[in-house]
Amino acid sequence: MGRRLKDRAAVVTGAAKGIGRAIAGRLSEEGAAVLAVDVDAQALEGTVDAVRAAGGRGLPFQADVSSLEAMVAAAEKAVGEFRRLDILCSNAGIFPSARIEEMTEEDWTRVIDVNLKGAFLSVKACLPQMREQGYGRIVLTSSITGPVTGFPGWTHYGASKAGMLGFMRTAALEMAEFGATINAVLPGNVMTEGLEDVGEDYLRRMRKSIPLGTLAEPRDIANAVLFLASDEAKYVTGQTLIVDGGQVLPESILALE
Repeated sequence: MGRRLKDRAAVVTGAAKGIGRAIAGRLSEEGAAVLAVDVDAQALEGTVDAVRAAGGRGLPFQADVSSLEAMVAAAEKAVGEFRRLDILCSNAGIFPSARIEEMTEEDWTRVIDVNLKGAFLSVKACLPQMREQGYGRIVLTSSITGPVTGFPGWTHYGASKAGMLGFMRTAALEMAEFGATINAVLPGNVMTEGLEDVGEDYLRRMRKSIPLGTLAEPRDIANAVLFLASDEAKYVTGQTLIVDGGQVLPESILALE
């Protein structure tokens, strides 16, 4: 176990699977105590087991990030158990697909509520403790989809992920006065549970669009989050870090032939 986050306490949302589980594990490996937050209480146990197996301290907390009451309770739980709250990784997100013509108002609202409102509420809930400490590291999981690229069926998702960056930039100014930073990682395609059933042909075509020729592993994203959550990034705030294997670089598919 490393010591880059020794004596730090973190809240990780969307921690039950995929990128969130990898973030929780990576922060724990570097010494942080982790409150793993998700709506899926059963899957959270797997995350906490993995954290503890690696020698870290982890606790599960079932909560819906679109509820301020739930996120305040999560922050209070972290402070009550760990006596601190140094790091927030706002990672919870959903990505259902629906084209504009078929998308309902409820479809749109649900994605915005979880992805964008959820980030706002998670930050709002954790800031009072960070202000009291005079220290904080917040890392948002955005995406290349929305801020940089687009994909049919994801107008609501893209809007939520782009909105997170607008929120982040002004939040960085407000938080700077008490020594807290906020940044975002923008993953490209990541090999998570959500891609297990798409088929090898689809995965092959995805790999072909990425200059490095492979999808990211969740740990690749977690490593970027770790940097932004550490004191190594103490002079970085309001910034984005794209982790996509070069996916957004080619001018056209011809650049990869």
